[in-house]
Amino acid sequence: MASSAAALIDDARRRLTAAGTPRERLGVRQEGRRLLGFGRAARILPVGDAWHVGVLLIADEEVFATGEVLRARAEAVRGYTAESQRARSERAAAAFRGGFAEGEPVHLDWTAIDLTRVDGGGASGPLAAAAGDVTVTFAAGARMPLSAYLDDRIALLP
Repeated sequence: MASSAAALIDDARRRLTAAGTPRERLGVRQEGRRLLGFGRAARILPVGDAWHVGVLLIADEEVFATGEVLRARAEAVRGYTAESQRARSERAAAAFRGGFAEGEPVHLDWTAIDLTRVDGGGASGPLAAAAGDVTVTFAAGARMPLSAYLDDRIALLP
């Protein structure tokens, strides 16, 4: 294999750190519960941060596949034409209640990627070993070498 997934991700971490690229926070859902007989609304709590590099979230020690990305915002009365819009707005308000700042990006439903499995010739999340190289799946099933993908995505980051 030309370069291992772990080596490519480590190199990406170094480049992102050197460039001073900002990180975005990861969140997890906490269902509402009763406290002293009163209902408490669901929240999305911060649990870490990572660089958002396309379909990857690169943290200090781990790599995740992106899930849903939304922006936290205060709850407000809004009219919606679709139930999915209402549900997304409720998740954005839950992130705001959980401690995310108004307008801050929040990553939900991310999943861990096993770089050891990929380097062993398998697949994990959007990464896979193929024909002696590590590839990444993005945009409706398109695949490209991970090294080129990281170069392209890192070049686009602020």
